[in-house]
Amino acid sequence: MHTYWIGFSLLMVTVPAFAAGEDRGATWWSHVQTLASDAYEGRAAGTPGYDRAADYVIAQFGSLGLKPAGTEGYKQPIAFIRQTIIAQGSSAALIGAGGERALSIPADLIISGSGGPVPEALDTPLVFAGYGLHLPEAGHDDFAGLDVKGKIVVVISGGPSHISGALKSHARSERSGWLAKMGALGLIQLVTPKQVEIPWSRRMALASQPALFIKDAALRDTRRPFLNAQIDPARSALLFAGSGRDFAGIAGAADEAAPVPSFPLAQRLKVKLAAERTDLSSSNIVGVMPGSDPRLAKEYVVLSAHLDGYGVGTPIGGDSIYNGALDNASGVASLIEIARTLRDGPVRSKRSILFAIVTAEEKGLLGSRYFARKPTVPAEAIVANLNFDMALPIFPLTSVTPIGYDQSTLGKEAEAVSQQMNLPITPDPFPDRNVFIRSDQYSFILEGVPALFFKYGFKAGTREAEVEKAWRANVYHSPRDDVNQPVMPDQSVKLNDYVAAVALRVANAPARPAWNRDSFFRRFAR
Repeated sequence: MHTYWIGFSLLMVTVPAFAAGEDRGATWWSHVQTLASDAYEGRAAGTPGYDRAADYVIAQFGSLGLKPAGTEGYKQPIAFIRQTIIAQGSSAALIGAGGERALSIPADLIISGSGGPVPEALDTPLVFAGYGLHLPEAGHDDFAGLDVKGKIVVVISGGPSHISGALKSHARSERSGWLAKMGALGLIQLVTPKQVEIPWSRRMALASQPALFIKDAALRDTRRPFLNAQIDPARSALLFAGSGRDFAGIAGAADEAAPVPSFPLAQRLKVKLAAERTDLSSSNIVGVMPGSDPRLAKEYVVLSAHLDGYGVGTPIGGDSIYNGALDNASGVASLIEIARTLRDGPVRSKRSILFAIVTAEEKGLLGSRYFARKPTVPAEAIVANLNFDMALPIFPLTSVTPIGYDQSTLGKEAEAVSQQMNLPITPDPFPDRNVFIRSDQYSFILEGVPALFFKYGFKAGTREAEVEKAWRANVYHSPRDDVNQPVMPDQSVKLNDYVAAVALRVANAPARPAWNRDSFFRRFAR
């Protein structure tokens, strides 16, 4: 039985105690077991497995007394186009002074089918744009003096150490759209060998899966066909042949966050792409816990988590179902249990709390993008977003990392809860992973809504860092992310209580959250 009291001004916020003998960890884990079972077939957006998982969430929302807040009951349907790259009908080659070198799709080159229609054919010069960061306001622009029109731009992972991880992440998220406006025809992203998160063999296994993009072209990054690709790190050096530059040296500089030059490459890329496209629909699930204050109840704190996974794909170890237990059945389970905590607590929420279980996160944050731009409540009434995605209860929770805590006044609310619950805030140990733009909070940020993204805290170089790294290398986005892996449900309860306390504190504060004056993201405020 645990009760945490968090005080500010005249308000006392509590995370309630539960009945003696109730195993809250087991309750949370039961949701994960259901949503990550083979019966839901990996919950790929637009599939019957996803729809069955959505029905489970709707039933839980109903039992908790959450009110429907979708356009069709709890559902907010979204029209998508599914695009599958047909490897057998596609080809690629590098052409330079030494002749033509074939690249296999997807063994050497993975073509992304997300974002919009892929081009049918290209025969285009390549240009290297360093880190690929267009940040003149931060005194850094890898594209300065570089002609990208009619070319495919090649960039490498990382960035200067003096620029914040959040700012670098934002520049990367805007890159394809900005390059398309500048006349570029595509983008190839390189990862240094030391910065590889997922082995190339696993990326290839995922490459056969269909991608999605929103049918409404106004909600896409690019309005016309644009090539987005990745190349096997073991083959990246081929792009630099004849340029007088050495990929190994450039990768070494990137690993040290040192300056990396921009320059034209001596190679052209020739591609022919075959793609299959079909229409489909998938829904966000939206429920609301109405606020108790007649005035503040018209404002909303949004808690979000994505329900979709990778579905059924290339078998690994004989298993073809990508169950997505921790990514992200766990986050959906946490929101269900946070809703229970807030419903049963002695302090009522003055603002309304909206629970958005979104689709197509794995396809490019598409469900949250759609909701953030076309919310089912007035857009100006959304005051904050608290996002739950792939919090990893695979080691004890001793600190928290609310990504974005240094960007808005939400950070002060999180710090106050940290002090009361003895869960200190640890800065993001790996800012170049781009987690600031890799989950659904970013869709809200781009619409001017202050947001936090909750992670277990740990520092680089620790045992926890090694455990997390091994999980990403061996389990992340694979069939091994199932309910048979070692998990600590009691630690998830601690993080759920933490987020519930932050949500209640934000919902009951006199003033809406605001961006910090020095935050780059303040520019998006409405």
